[in-house]
Amino acid sequence: MDKLSEIMAWKAEEIAPRLRPVRESELARLGEVKRPGPRFRDALRQPGRLAVIAEIKRASPSAGAIKAGADAVEQARLYTNAGADALSVLTDEKFFAGKIEDLWHVVDFQNEHRRFLPCIRKDFMLDPIQVVEAAEAGARCILLIVRALQDDQLRRLYDAATLAGLDALFEVHTAEELERALRFSPKILGVNNRNLSTFQIDISFSEEYLPQVPEEIVKVAESGMRTGEDAARMKAVGADALLVGESLMRAEDAEALMRELQQAEE
Repeated sequence: MDKLSEIMAWKAEEIAPRLRPVRESELARLGEVKRPGPRFRDALRQPGRLAVIAEIKRASPSAGAIKAGADAVEQARLYTNAGADALSVLTDEKFFAGKIEDLWHVVDFQNEHRRFLPCIRKDFMLDPIQVVEAAEAGARCILLIVRALQDDQLRRLYDAATLAGLDALFEVHTAEELERALRFSPKILGVNNRNLSTFQIDISFSEEYLPQVPEEIVKVAESGMRTGEDAARMKAVGADALLVGESLMRAEDAEALMRELQQAEE
């Protein structure tokens, strides 16, 4: 069993006790909630520069502990002060040492300090109950990993997110996954440079597939950006935004790295 299959099998077990029918009316009520700050997709369009989605990521299956015990709110404060455009909060506990409470706390922190960077709930989505949890916690977006889901699952989750007022980031890694994702007319599409079977990284995947994404879709390069040179390569092929986790978590000067990524020139 490859790593993504292992994770998805565990995720199905993890959420099983929480499963219940999710009605459209419940999702629609969540969608009526007025949330301060920009939509997630709007925050990723920054004229003249790359946007950065800064990820709160304590650990991963490939890297092991990255910043064990990191406080999510403190990391969010650091990223906000460093000039991030949006935040990604990992809520998977078994493989990434996150939890849904991290998202609640980060959103509460932002509301308290009126620093409204939109957040994506970064997790392995399988059922609309996870969309409900994301919306209740204050997320503005969810992640849909195309390889991990059948088309009917993608449609169900995308429809649930839309009703709940959330954006959805469709994540792809291959030409076949890109073709499948585009059938859903996504508003945000990310190319993950990490192979989720092996967790190896090669940023040439974004260079190959981002130019094939229609102009009206917000384009995100995910994983593997460590320097301004990497960011410049992504900008040259049409990326609007970068999703950066490990490099920022490990950075001694997150503000300097953020500036280097955002201001990269083609």
